[in-house]
Amino acid sequence: MNKPRQDLARTALAVLFLAALVGLSLWILIPFLGAVAWATMVAVATWPALRAVQARLWNRRALAVAVMTFALLVVLIVPVSWAITTIVGHGENIVSWAKAIADFRVSSQPTWLARLPLVGELAAQAWQQIAVAGVGELATKAGPYAAVMTRWFIAQVGNLGLLFAQLLLTVILAAVLYARGEGAAEGVQRFARRLAGERGAHAVLLAAQAIRGVALGVVVTAFAQALLGGIGLVIVGVPFAAFLTAVMFVLAVAQIGAVPVLLIPVIWLYWTGSSGWGTFLLVWAIVVGGLDNVLRPILIRSGANLPLLLVFAGVVGGLIAFGLIGIFIGPIVLAVGYTLLKAWMDEAPPDA
Repeated sequence: MNKPRQDLARTALAVLFLAALVGLSLWILIPFLGAVAWATMVAVATWPALRAVQARLWNRRALAVAVMTFALLVVLIVPVSWAITTIVGHGENIVSWAKAIADFRVSSQPTWLARLPLVGELAAQAWQQIAVAGVGELATKAGPYAAVMTRWFIAQVGNLGLLFAQLLLTVILAAVLYARGEGAAEGVQRFARRLAGERGAHAVLLAAQAIRGVALGVVVTAFAQALLGGIGLVIVGVPFAAFLTAVMFVLAVAQIGAVPVLLIPVIWLYWTGSSGWGTFLLVWAIVVGGLDNVLRPILIRSGANLPLLLVFAGVVGGLIAFGLIGIFIGPIVLAVGYTLLKAWMDEAPPDA
């Protein structure tokens, strides 16, 4: 009569011990979880490219890993370093421009503004109010909001150093996964098969498909939009092109797009009298914005069909939970969960 009670106590203690061990392990690995998740995403999404490179390099895995690691350094590290260098190098200019805003005077409104359909009259009235009151008074009214935005911006700039370290760690972990990817994949499948049999192994394949879908359909499209948008900014000579390119990339991942960032330099170019360059950048912005509707559906077909709301929620939630690197981790986690849940719901019951 006492044996079942002793077995129950031993089972409960074993479960508590395992739970405590897993919790402590995750607590120790918290600083590395973001980099591990991102490195896994990169390795899974670019594994076909690694195999193609290996086939062209006499089937030498070491050479293929070296080429892919160098490519990741160029794609991930160089843009962030460029953005940090641009912000630090123009720090004095940013301060001087901020001080000059209070003394800036808006010129009289252009004649074509009031003739715009639907919004022309409202735009003309707003322009006239700003011209009469001056930017200084407008800046005074917007002071409390600007202070909040400034503190947020300073915090994000301070996180750029941490982001750089996480990116470097991500590249190192991705190189390790490139070198030993088959063993890691086999270990994950064995663990999943141990938990849920063949259904668990199939779930791992669905998770990899979801990761590839997010990476190809969202991240690659955002990178292409940011790259083309940055090229346009460099051509027209807009200052802070590197920083604006980074902002375009973040907004493109968040499914907002790069067009809002490109419209600000367009307005600035028209304002300063460079109407030719402004028209060129406006057309370029239309082309970059239309790329999202063409490239993303083509790429996402090779992965998972993910709802736009899920991607947006993943970006916002990941940004709040993990910081800047969370814009990639959030959509990945939600995409994997959504794909597995959908597969489970679509699975036929045993008696069907």
